[in-house]
Amino acid sequence: MSTHNENVDDEQPARRERRALKDVSNRTVINGSKGAKAVKAQKRTIKPIANSNLRREVANVKVAKSTKTSTADESKSKPDPPVDTTVAYQYRGPPHDIDDADADDPLCVTSYVQDMYKHYRVKEHETSVLTDYMENQPNITSVHRSVLVDWLVEVHLQFKMVPETLYLTVNLIDRYLAKTEVQKPKLQLVGITSLLIASKYEEYQPPELRDLVHLCDKAYTKSEILDMEEVILKKLDYRITIPSAHAFLVRFLKASHADKKIVQLSCYILDGTLQSYNLLDYLPSQIAAAAVLIARKNAGRNAWSPTLLKYTEYREEDILPIARKVLRAKATASTTLRAVNDKYSKSKYGRVATIKLSLDFLSCLEF
Repeated sequence: MSTHNENVDDEQPARRERRALKDVSNRTVINGSKGAKAVKAQKRTIKPIANSNLRREVANVKVAKSTKTSTADESKSKPDPPVDTTVAYQYRGPPHDIDDADADDPLCVTSYVQDMYKHYRVKEHETSVLTDYMENQPNITSVHRSVLVDWLVEVHLQFKMVPETLYLTVNLIDRYLAKTEVQKPKLQLVGITSLLIASKYEEYQPPELRDLVHLCDKAYTKSEILDMEEVILKKLDYRITIPSAHAFLVRFLKASHADKKIVQLSCYILDGTLQSYNLLDYLPSQIAAAAVLIARKNAGRNAWSPTLLKYTEYREEDILPIARKVLRAKATASTTLRAVNDKYSKSKYGRVATIKLSLDFLSCLEF
């Protein structure tokens, strides 16, 4: 596979590739040559998470009903300032064929990878959720959702799951909440069950039920989780497959010829968008493109190129307003939501969370 798509980790993934064009993965590798015997999976040691009793924490979140979508209303009430679309680069030369170097690698499926992403472009409209479903949730708010996602980031990291599992988990939660009214005490149950469903779909070794019960501080039983699994699957008509923002990010990073720093910055920015309810207004491909744009600018690279234009199908001026919203959401996020920052403050992830993101390319941005 192309060496341009470096993994977030210093090590390579241990198991089979999840997607074409390599994973930007947080998995651990066991190096070996072809034909090596499979390594027996080791039993996990599950450590309790500090805020494992999320049900109590969610219940204690005090948000006036009238302010449930205050952030969304505020952003809509104030028209965004015009974006300065002046670019320092020029489109020179034809775009590169990013799959040519991998033509002989069967894992890159170069013969039909473009068809795959054309299909993703269609499906992302069908599996996305707009930011109006909270209007039909009288018992929970977007703040409760953010707290839940923050906790799930911790759980996901502790289990060392692949990135796709986290993105699918959050999508399942949003699609379920868009269809079903949920009481606050059951929100964590919806979250941990969505993680179970996603891990069965994406992981080589899904977590055991007893581990999930332990992480919830025994707030729910195994039977309750299994019952909720059936409820969620039926409500979603068993439609699990989604083109996530991470799936698009993998492709766009390859088109970006990204080095390790850009990969890590892009993943950090993209993971941070999961907690923002208001960003659901944008398609996964748009959010992924915005993450790459912000990362490239902060790494001192030209934001866009003919190759990125070809493979993202977005111009830089199309993405700038979305990049503004992404950075605004990051700047206004609650300081209590630390999971993503803590994760990317570790050396394993390049400590990119400690980098102060430059806003120079968004000179009209207002906070």
